[in-house]
Amino acid sequence: MSTDADRPKLTVEELAAQFRGEMIPLTSRFSYFSTLPVAEDDLRHYLNDPIAAISPAIISTLPPMGIILAPYLEKGNGKGGDSVTFERPADSRYLASARRQLDGLTVIALAIKDIEVADYHYQFYSALAGFVAEKWSEEVQDRFFRTIREELSAEVHGEVDEKSWHLKQALQRRQTNVRKETKLFREYARQAFEDTLTLYLHGTCCDIDVDTGPRQMPSRYLRRRLELLIALFPPPEGYAVLPEQLKSR
Repeated sequence: MSTDADRPKLTVEELAAQFRGEMIPLTSRFSYFSTLPVAEDDLRHYLNDPIAAISPAIISTLPPMGIILAPYLEKGNGKGGDSVTFERPADSRYLASARRQLDGLTVIALAIKDIEVADYHYQFYSALAGFVAEKWSEEVQDRFFRTIREELSAEVHGEVDEKSWHLKQALQRRQTNVRKETKLFREYARQAFEDTLTLYLHGTCCDIDVDTGPRQMPSRYLRRRLELLIALFPPPEGYAVLPEQLKSR
């Protein structure tokens, strides 16, 4: 009798290429393929709900996006790319998501076993925000850079998430004029944008709480960032991010 462990591993690229023609359309931009059976209600939580909450201003900039639902994802070992696996890999090799380009299709693979739906939504939006951050327009970049420079001038402590927090610390340690546009500044600002956009998208879709802690930026500055993203990427009709928006609907 064969088991999940007996199934050959396919890299994300190999699986996407093999099953591209079988991807099921969800919207004009999104399609999906699942490597395991998923109940209809679960598909709504994994796909329909989070996609419906994405700002039309972001949707309009996206190329064709293919989502692969996988049991687990395993980090490549240098000889091959990240792969889909049916047994959970060691923690050091575990991936929650992977993103690849395939002949005009942007593929986002997401692990769905042993993960809460709220955490899955975070990983979905994190992967999407990473793509948007790589392609951000000059206007979006200029306005976010301006916000970051104002925060640095005011010596605002903290950040939205771990990656931007560590890059901010590196910038402050290694650069005297932290407002100057250097490679370090651009890396930090882009990651801060990605982390903030992840929070914004997640907050549009779901009722979430922002973690408090020593690295968390003050709420008034976080609010300013969210207000900027609301202006740049307005939520879909019927969705809200800030409390007063919810009250007015």
